[in-house]
Amino acid sequence: MHTTPLVVMGIPGIQELLPLLVIGLILFGGKKIPELMRGMGQGVKEFKKGLDEGMTEFEEGKKDGEKDSKDDIAVVTVEKGGSRV
Repeated sequence: MHTTPLVVMGIPGIQELLPLLVIGLILFGGKKIPELMRGMGQGVKEFKKGLDEGMTEFEEGKKDGEKDSKDDIAVVTVEKGGSRV
């Protein structure tokens, strides 16, 4: 039996998508599909918003870390025989 890798198959065409859409319409009904799509859209929007906030915090932390590393002076405490030197 010969199988084709998914990469070679490419994007599904109308012949593959049409039966899936019909089954989805039968299962969920015409009124639920817009609600499902709206929920998916809001989820994608929240994901992008969180991703942008995370990238902004990362960049700010990276800039702050560069400033702090230049301004900081290391203080080293060495213990010898139970007393600090």
